[in-house]
Amino acid sequence: MLSDWGAVFIFFAVAVVFGAGGIITAFLIAPRRTTAQKQTTYECGVDTIGPTWVQFRTSYFMYALLFVIFDVETIYLYPWAVKFQSLGLFAFIEMIIFLFILIVGLWYAWKEGALEWM
Repeated sequence: MLSDWGAVFIFFAVAVVFGAGGIITAFLIAPRRTTAQKQTTYECGVDTIGPTWVQFRTSYFMYALLFVIFDVETIYLYPWAVKFQSLGLFAFIEMIIFLFILIVGLWYAWKEGALEWM
């Protein structure tokens, strides 16, 4: 019983050390003096022209998030397709349910206009 909690404590201690170590290291190596050059806006080595704070429509971000979500979920189809012959009927039904959930999510995003670019 104690060994199980010991492993949990070790994981917790390592997580705290890594988190605190990152914060402390960032604090120690942070620059102390700021200059006018350090305070300027920097974008890819080119001085900005015009206002630097440009507002984008949230639909661009929603479009990108939906792409990432469906892209990551599609990765689950590959191992299933590789082992399709040996999985059986239960795995086939599970994949049909998974695809149904994906299609419902895509339908909802389409209905809400999240796939509209303009």
